[in-house]
Order: sequence, then C-alpha cells, then structure tokens
Amino acid sequence: MRHTHFLKAGCWLALTAASVGVAHAQAIRVQIDTNRTSAAVTRHEYGMFIEPIGGLVNRTLWAEMLDDRKFHYPVRVEGQDEKVPDTVEGRPAPVFRKWRPIGGEDAVAMDAAMPFVGKHSPVVTLSGTTPRGMMQGGMSVVAGKSYVGRIQMSGDPTASVQVALIWGEGPRDRQVVTLPTPSTGWAELPFGFTADKASSDARLEVTGTGSGRFRVGAVSLMPADNINGWRADTTAIAKSLNSGMWRLPGGNFLSNWDWHQALGPRDKRVPMFDYAWSAMQTNDIGMDEWMELTRILNVEPYVTVNAGLGDANSAAEEVEYLNGAATSEWGAKRAANGHPAPYGVTWWNIGNEPYGWWQIGKTSLAYYLMKHKEFAAAMRAKEPGITLIASGAMPDQLHPRDVKENPSLQSIQHKFGTEEDWTGGFFADAMGTFDGITEHWYDRGEERPEAPADEELIEFARSPSNHVRMKAEEWKIYQQKFPAIATANDGKGIFMSMDEYAYMAKDGATLKSALAYSMVIQEMLRHTDFLRMAAFTSGASTMDITPTDAVLNTTGLVFKLYGEHFGTGTVPVALDGNVPQPDPKHVVGSAHPQVKAGSATYPLDMVAALSADGKSLRIGVVNATFKTQSMGIDLTGRRTRGQGKVWRITAKSLSAANKVGAKPGVTIAQAKVPALGRTLTVPPLSTSVFEYPIDSAAAR
Repeated sequence: MRHTHFLKAGCWLALTAASVGVAHAQAIRVQIDTNRTSAAVTRHEYGMFIEPIGGLVNRTLWAEMLDDRKFHYPVRVEGQDEKVPDTVEGRPAPVFRKWRPIGGEDAVAMDAAMPFVGKHSPVVTLSGTTPRGMMQGGMSVVAGKSYVGRIQMSGDPTASVQVALIWGEGPRDRQVVTLPTPSTGWAELPFGFTADKASSDARLEVTGTGSGRFRVGAVSLMPADNINGWRADTTAIAKSLNSGMWRLPGGNFLSNWDWHQALGPRDKRVPMFDYAWSAMQTNDIGMDEWMELTRILNVEPYVTVNAGLGDANSAAEEVEYLNGAATSEWGAKRAANGHPAPYGVTWWNIGNEPYGWWQIGKTSLAYYLMKHKEFAAAMRAKEPGITLIASGAMPDQLHPRDVKENPSLQSIQHKFGTEEDWTGGFFADAMGTFDGITEHWYDRGEERPEAPADEELIEFARSPSNHVRMKAEEWKIYQQKFPAIATANDGKGIFMSMDEYAYMAKDGATLKSALAYSMVIQEMLRHTDFLRMAAFTSGASTMDITPTDAVLNTTGLVFKLYGEHFGTGTVPVALDGNVPQPDPKHVVGSAHPQVKAGSATYPLDMVAALSADGKSLRIGVVNATFKTQSMGIDLTGRRTRGQGKVWRITAKSLSAANKVGAKPGVTIAQAKVPALGRTLTVPPLSTSVFEYPIDSAAAR
C-alpha cells in the first residue's frame, strides 16, 4: 500500500481530530506501520541547483579571483564607468570590481581594431621610467598561500612589463614578476606569487616602463590549489553532502546564454552580457567546466537547455556534444577540446520557467508546447534514451504580475486547464514527450510581530513545507484528471522534479531556518511515489563562504543529516498521529499556500523509514518549540531490538549559525539512545534522526 496512506491518518485520526483544542496540551500518540511503504528515496532527492546569478558562482565555487578578466568594460578612472541597467525584475545590477589605469587617465586606451578577444583590448602607452598600466583591487589573499596566473600580452620590444601582487602599503608588501620581453604576436605568459601576509584588499598591477606600447588580452589569477578552475575548499564541502545530482547551468541566466560560445580555450571565449541578471559573464564556465564540477562533486549532471532565446537545433547539438561519440560532428568538437569520452548525461530539462514575466523568451502556453515538442523530438533524435523533463508550473504559482495572494486549493480551482496551469497543459497536450515535469517554489520568512514567540516560531518553521504539500495536493488532482500519468512512458509513469526551491529568511542560515528546512525535506519524503528529484537553490547556499574560506552552514547540515540517514534506497513507511496540524493563526504576506503540511503530530513533525538494507528503522522528528516534547510510539510490522542512535541538530539559540572564522554555532551531534520503547522524547529547538536495529528474528 502506497502514497495515500501518508496523506490521511485514517479513522483513528478522524475520531480524535474533533477533540483537539490547544495542541500542546494533548498527548501525542504516533503509529508507525512498517508494512505500509512508499517508493524508495532516489539519489536525486537531495540535489542542488546552481547558476551564474551575477557573481554567485565566481564568488563561491569558481576559483578565478579577477573580475572582468577579458576587459568587457573599458579601463577607466573611477566615476566614469558605464552605467549597467537594472535586471529584468527591476533589481539593481550586481557590482563587480573594475580595472583602473595607473600612470594617468590617458595611460590606457581600448583597441577595438585588433582585440585579443571580445570587442576591445587595453593598450598601454609607456612614458619612460614612470610605471603605466592598470590594476584591480579588492581581492583577498592568505598568508603563505600560493597563487598562479597567466597573461595574454603583446607589444613593442622596448617595453618592460611587470605583474605585481600587492597585499599592503609597505614597500615589501608585494611580490613582483618581470615578464619576458613582449613580441608583436600575442603570447600566453605564466606567473605565480606567494603572499607573505593576509589581506582583504589585495590588488594585482600590470605595469610597464620604457617606450612604445604593450597590449593585454586577458589576465587570470587563481589559488594554486584550484582543481581545473574550481575552488578546492568549497567543492570539498559540497562533495561531502552526497547530493546525487546538480541541476545546471541555470536558471534565468540560461535563457539568454549560447553554450556554443563557451567552448575551447577559456581566454579566447568572448564575454557575454546576461540580461536576466544584468551582469557580464566571462564565459569561462562552459559545459566542459560544468561537467568537471559534477565529476569533482561525484554527482550526476542534470542539464537544462536554453528554450528562451535558444532553439531545438542548438539543444540537439548540446546533447551530441555532451553524449555523442567522438566520431559525431559535435562529439568530435568535444574530443578536440580535450574530452574524447562522452559525458553520458541522462537528465535533461527543456527550458527554465518559460511562463514567467521575468523570463527572457517568455511566451504563451500554446506556443511553448509547440516549442517543447520540437525540442523533445530533436534531442531524442540525437539520443533516444535520455530522460526529458518539461518546465511545468501549477496554478498556485501562476497569477498576473501584480496580484498578491495566499493560494488555497479552493481559490485556484478555476485556474486548472487555463493559461495559469502549465503543468496541466503539458499533461493535456504533450504527454509522451517528457518523462518528468518540474515545479519551482520560493518562500520568504515573514515577520509576525503580533504573534507570541512560540506561535511565531512554529509558523515560521511550517511555512515553506506548505509549498511541497500544495504541489502534492495539486498532483492528486492531475492524477484524477489524467490517469495516463501513472502509465505513460511504457508504464514508468511521469514524475515530478522539484528542481528549484528555497526559503529566504531575513537572518540567513540559522538554527531557526534549519528547523524549517528539516520540515521541507520531511514533507518531500512523504511523497516519494511521484516526487523523485529535487534541487535546492543553490548548492553554494549550503555554505558560509568568504573569498578565502568556507564552512558548512545550518542549511548544509540539514542536507547532510537527511542525505546520510534518509538517503538513497531508504523506504518511507506510514506514520500517523492523533494531533493534526492546525490552520495558521497568523496569516501574513503573500505566496504562502494555505494548506497544512506535516504529520498529525502537532506541534512536532515526524517521518519514519526503513534503511535501504532493511536492517534499521529511522525516525525523524522536528521540534520547533521551546519545550521538550514526548510522544507515545506504537510500532506495527517489524520490531526493533537493542540500543539505538540519534543524530541531532540543535543549539541554545535560534539565531545560532556557522560562520567562517568562528566556532560552529550548530553541529550534528551523535549519541546512543536506549532501545525504542513506548515513548520517545526530543529536546526543544531540534531536528533529530533516531535509528534502531530491526529484530531480524521477529521480522521473519
């Protein structure tokens, strides 16, 4: 027996629900039935999403320390920079560091006639013994750490050019490398430094003396321990999460990005301007680099293709580039770029949020369905066995731009089958062209100043999981309207991929937000029969990251906890209770679905599962209250025996966080616990995962 048992507590719950007054005052009784199972957790349940939102990737995962390293913008004195437009959503453009001239405003000119890459390259005119050139500041360096770089340069042989890394104002707070004498042709020249002191405002200077001119085409500077361009520290932490899958390379960015332009030698890739996020991107990170990231992280790539400004032919070529034999047209290009073996990408998403007014290439449902079908046919013609995932959106998410609402199942009924029901549109008109369908959601932590502290906390913690429950309730409606959902694709059915989601709390990643994310994951675990993939926004948001260091934050701890103990192959089992989740008392803001996620164990949220090998029972408990909570346990089916273990996330303060340079405020603590009896107790402000060995003799 499957999913329906997780969404209702049966007759027992119905008899007790009417008597619930103040939930805290009623003893919680929990029934766990190991005979009633749901589909096993896939390795894609705890996936991550990443895209170059402004400088997000460059500031977190990519190792490049310089901004605009190919001179998309002119080298100008401060105050004369080009104005960058706001994003399509009306937000201010991200701010990047700029190159500034050294030796006077006229020291650097931009040569558009013979640029190394892009529309122009800087030319420095020399003036005897006075150094002239350019610099970029605002970088961070670590004492004793080595850095490697390169410069593409040409010029007159009468020029003497130096590159310097400067970490202070003293004459010795620098290291200088004299470059070989320039030649008329472009040359790639390597250099390296070791910083003697730490600095958060180091700068790189490229200057020359003598006569004539020298030109600079591109400059790069990275920590020497970079892994083929990726940061060693942040990727090691990300790898520890065992995410299973990363969705990439976007995102809104993707809808105006041409993947063809990010192939071959990085220095020769022309920078592009991303109009979605109003930011220049160097194109250093192309599909080969993204595939390298997934290799480093030991995860599967889930590739989204550009169905905004992109076309079906481009998507088909991308499939062939990543998966085709080296003898195919685009497979040969991949091999020529140093990657003869196909990457073997299974998971492909057609488009990103094409329904959104904020999306470049936004279109109507009817037109997009035509486009989607063309993409699916072209991509499968290159490789029939790939898994295609359509870009859906349910009625709770779609509404006119200026409408603000807290949707309920009742308030959205009229939207089904309309332009505000893209998921239903795919089921009605494109069945057979996709294996799964996406859903995205974002929630924000609202202020509830009038609420008592205990009510404010639990409503804050419950809010984001309601998005998951709303999607599950809508999915049941689709299952009734479109029975083929269960039998499509040769009986495999259609699954949901919740491949963008996040809870944007005012105070960032704290114990408080960790309690909320724990409830989100537990709600996902209730719906594994159809919710088989998920990708959190973003992989970098699981860490606190500075330019030189990183630690796992509280959000990352939640993914680590559940990924390790409710991970691949874990089989959720039915867990019912006698205290239903109540309606919220303090309805605020907008875009908060009015459903009641969680188990019938209020004020706790609980899930249970069998380990992949069937040898352990695991119970997850989130206690978003200020009190120790106990619950009675009735176990049906398999029995446990002997001492168990518990892994727990907690702290003394809701504001506890993990920050670089500080003692961890929140950790995962492991302890032994007595054998599972008739009662289970959890401390306040905690997420706990209990594990008990199954009595194999009793199981037989």
